Amino acid sequence: MEFVKKGTYVQIHQIVLQSDERAANLPEDTKKVPLEMWVKGYLNHDAKLGEEVEITTLTSRVVRGKLVEVNPSYKHDFGKFVPELLKIGHDLRLILKDGE
Repeated sequence: MEFVKKGTYVQIHQIVLQSDERAANLPEDTKKVPLEMWVKGYLNHDAKLGEEVEITTLTSRVVRGKLVEVNPSYKHDFGKFVPELLKIGHDLRLILKDGE
């Protein structure tokens, strides 16, 4: 297991509510899974991946959870390439210019 030093930027994971603790008025597929939370912040003490740790977030909130990642990055995108989107800016400029 990887050793991580205090002060390292990390991500933790925590189960907030088990599926049987969730509100009764939720959709069935939502009620079947636990409510989970992932939080990024600075490690408050030396630890190993997989251990329960405490971190301090960028907003100074102290949170506990399982250490899951070191130096986490953003993993979202805006979907697959859409060729039509390349032309929008150019076409819009032409429309606006002709409208002047």
